[in-house]
Amino acid sequence: MLPRLPHAPEPAPLYREFLNELRLRGFEGDLTPDHAGRTVLATDNSIYQVMPQAAAFPRTTEDLVRIARVMAEPRFAALRIAPRGGGTGTNGQSLTDGLVVDVSRHMTEVLEINAAEGWVRVQAGVVKDQLNAALEPYGLFFPPELSTSNRATIGGMVSTDASGQGSCLYGKTRDHVLELTTVLLDGTVWTSRALEPDELAEAQGRADRVGAVHRAVDRIQREQADLIARQFPPLNRCLTGYDLAHIRDGQGRFHLNSVLCGSEGTLGLLAEAKLNVLPIPRHAALVNLRYDSFDAALRDARTLMGFSPASIETVDSKVLGLARDDIVWEKVCAFFPDDEGAEDEGRRASGVNLIEFVGDSADKVEAALARLTTALADAGKTAGRRGFTVARGEREVAAVWEMRKKAVGLLGRTQGDKRPIPFVEDTAVPPERLADYIAEFRAALDARGLDYGMFGHVDAGVLHVRPAIDLKDPAQEGLIREVTEEVVRLTRKYGGLLWGEHGKGVRSEFSPAVFGPLYPALQEIKAAFDPRNQLNPGKIATPGSGDLLTVDGVPLRGAHDRAIPADVRVAYDESLHCNGNGACFNWNPDDAMCPSYKATRDRRHSPKGRAALLRDWLRQLAAEGTDPVAEARRLRRASGWASFPWRLRNSLARRRGEPDASHAVKEAMDGCLACKSCVGQCPIKVDIPASRAKFLELYHGRYLRPLRDHVVGSIERMAPLMMRMPGLCNAVVGSALGRAGLRAVGLAATPTLSGLNLARELDLRGVRVATPAALDALDAADRARSVVVVQDAFTSAYETRLVLDLFDLIAGLGFRPWLAPYRPNGKPLHVHGFLGRFERVARANAAMLRELSATGATLVGLDPPMTLTYRAEYAGALDRSELPSVLLVQEWLGRHLDALPTAAEPADYRLLPHCTERTTAAASLPGWQAAFARCGLGLSVLPSGCCGMAGTYGHEAEHRATSERIYGQSWAKHVEEAGATGRLLATGYSCRSQAMLVSGVRLPHPVQVLLRHLGAAA
Repeated sequence: MLPRLPHAPEPAPLYREFLNELRLRGFEGDLTPDHAGRTVLATDNSIYQVMPQAAAFPRTTEDLVRIARVMAEPRFAALRIAPRGGGTGTNGQSLTDGLVVDVSRHMTEVLEINAAEGWVRVQAGVVKDQLNAALEPYGLFFPPELSTSNRATIGGMVSTDASGQGSCLYGKTRDHVLELTTVLLDGTVWTSRALEPDELAEAQGRADRVGAVHRAVDRIQREQADLIARQFPPLNRCLTGYDLAHIRDGQGRFHLNSVLCGSEGTLGLLAEAKLNVLPIPRHAALVNLRYDSFDAALRDARTLMGFSPASIETVDSKVLGLARDDIVWEKVCAFFPDDEGAEDEGRRASGVNLIEFVGDSADKVEAALARLTTALADAGKTAGRRGFTVARGEREVAAVWEMRKKAVGLLGRTQGDKRPIPFVEDTAVPPERLADYIAEFRAALDARGLDYGMFGHVDAGVLHVRPAIDLKDPAQEGLIREVTEEVVRLTRKYGGLLWGEHGKGVRSEFSPAVFGPLYPALQEIKAAFDPRNQLNPGKIATPGSGDLLTVDGVPLRGAHDRAIPADVRVAYDESLHCNGNGACFNWNPDDAMCPSYKATRDRRHSPKGRAALLRDWLRQLAAEGTDPVAEARRLRRASGWASFPWRLRNSLARRRGEPDASHAVKEAMDGCLACKSCVGQCPIKVDIPASRAKFLELYHGRYLRPLRDHVVGSIERMAPLMMRMPGLCNAVVGSALGRAGLRAVGLAATPTLSGLNLARELDLRGVRVATPAALDALDAADRARSVVVVQDAFTSAYETRLVLDLFDLIAGLGFRPWLAPYRPNGKPLHVHGFLGRFERVARANAAMLRELSATGATLVGLDPPMTLTYRAEYAGALDRSELPSVLLVQEWLGRHLDALPTAAEPADYRLLPHCTERTTAAASLPGWQAAFARCGLGLSVLPSGCCGMAGTYGHEAEHRATSERIYGQSWAKHVEEAGATGRLLATGYSCRSQAMLVSGVRLPHPVQVLLRHLGAAA
């Protein structure tokens, strides 16, 4: 049986004392010494894993001052800290075995926008896309572009001097920094900006640390100007951090921000930034040029640069192939067609270049575009070119860039244990030498038998190369050192850099060699800022003789995962391949991913956080000698009553405070809405709801379930009985005693039954219950016109009128509707981890549905998450041959558009899909639009997050407040703007319930609108 897992070691005494002192000094933010909170911060988007001692989440600049002042005390001289923003670094920049200082939770305000002067002031935790959303109404944007822009913080961008697509036009983050407000380790709050000579003299005259810093950097820059010019290569992606080459500009002004940008938190704690912003280009066009080979794409880039585009990005065939299986492909497939007339295996491009033109004038953009497209058309299929397409306008261009942005995550979806990993992925060489450099790079990987994927910024000479290595295999660990040193050699040969974009971090061991005789100057700068080497030590430079981190001297995530037995890794595969890319930290409230993280800003309540906790839990189980796979099999065979006394004893012990590390995992999993947005939007397809169900099954093998779980798990089985006496059920639920009883078991905001008798209403319509015999008795034509509506407990019991409307629509379109016999779907069982019962329910229901489908009739489900259960949860429990085929309503309509009449009066509608439907069945949504368009109706699918109900989550008393907070982040504004018009539609039962509960608005279903217009047309 599942053992009690002892808690992991607590933070070292020095760190506990430090946290206590911070509280005494009035620290207003959050302090996290617990194991779970530390575990989720032990990884970033790199291959490394370092457990911090604790984490601090400052709320204000004053909190940063408190941290600095306490650290300055002699008793805390050995304490180490690392600032952290979005945690998306690929080189371990924010990882530490000390204290994490994370500004992304609370310091997230856009403080001031000055549109007239073109600048903005923000706190360090503001996300890049969040800033641009705030600037958009002013027609402005912050230009450095990143693939992680929806979760990367401004503080992180400054700390790595981040840049990406478009850097040749817009430069790097440093080029847009006007002022930085930094807290130094003596507690000084210092605002750095470009200084005129007299201002520099004033700063140098200060007797504090600010004065020492200015004196040191000024002297180094003056005395070693010739050496600096020789050591810093003249690249778009030049050496960042401690950037002595850009200390003075052409006007002689002193720019200490050039030292701070890219310093990776080794010099101070960044609190605020004042940034230059630019007008948004009003017009854009993107040429998508396909090639026979990736080498041809690289070599052609120099020719393409002659057409003066804003940027040129490249993607190889591996990334394109993975994109084809992602949600993003539906939006971009038309831009990357297979070639006609080619052999099957050669129809797809082996590489593409994406060439963008932007401007304030459509004529200018079109003129620049025409120069290129005319040249491409005249040249034909030369230089390895196959053909091209053009994307125009914001929507089309953004869709292609979204695909390119996903390249990092898509590579993580490569199947097998060998996955492309980042450790040599951001080298920079002169663009004219890129193709030759990459040819040697590929030869080095090929010689070692390594697969890889490539994408990047060919205009800047930066190509992201991720070799596929299984770091769970000890024999492959040595490849990290071997390949890295080979790449260091190649970058030197071609006049480039090992770190061209993503910072140094763990790769700082190469600083002395790259900076050469300048490295002592870097050490002197570090000593001026941080003489005790407390700030992110081991990165970039150390004062005195301190050690730098090495690529094989930091613990690897693969080594931790190695402790989990192979069969257990396979059983929990849906979460164990999380690579830390952080897509689940998406800032955008109008994006479904991830509602619990958006509501809490706590990384434990994110797919990445939950995956990290699950991995740690599985490692602990392995250390205790427990096989969770075998335990799950035992639980599904055993009687729950047999273990009841043991589970009761454990539950009582838990209430008395008995420690068990499993409780922290349970707390994180309880916050999951099971909306499945992670499955659809995570590029790795991390499936937390599936892992959550497996965890809950095992957890409740040791501890008793709350009564609520049993009530929810039985609701589908009880639904037919409740529908036979709706008045009594509603009276009980609505009574004071009933409400008190529901609160006692932890349920809130419970709905009432519709009161309509579904069987009687359908009988009046002549609709029969479908059986294989009844369907087989029809002739072939009638069977082909038969549509069997697969019931779900929630719409049948609580939205009976909508179910009847679906039957009326099917009949009105000339088809014959049938009602499938009622059987539980099982989704509530799966959500709460009753996996044994779920499997039995799924097998019985699937067998019945397959028999109906075998007659030739079409099966259709009304509620999206319940219908999609047949494709997702059923696929995890049954063999492929056992799965039933049940269409979503829009999928069925899409097959029969000709049956739809033109509406009597054109009208425009807006649709809020269920988040499970939006993210895991995105390809089905155009079916609604096509059906409405066929009727002469407009339908726009609104961007939105989760409604917060997500099945049972919003009915659970302890989650009700969070559920409403999630609703308020996105859905509330849409409902307030258009809900009362009757033109705002929703496909999910839970979504319509939430809108009614919170906003008092009853949202129609698209079926009801089509039915109404069908009647009007008749």
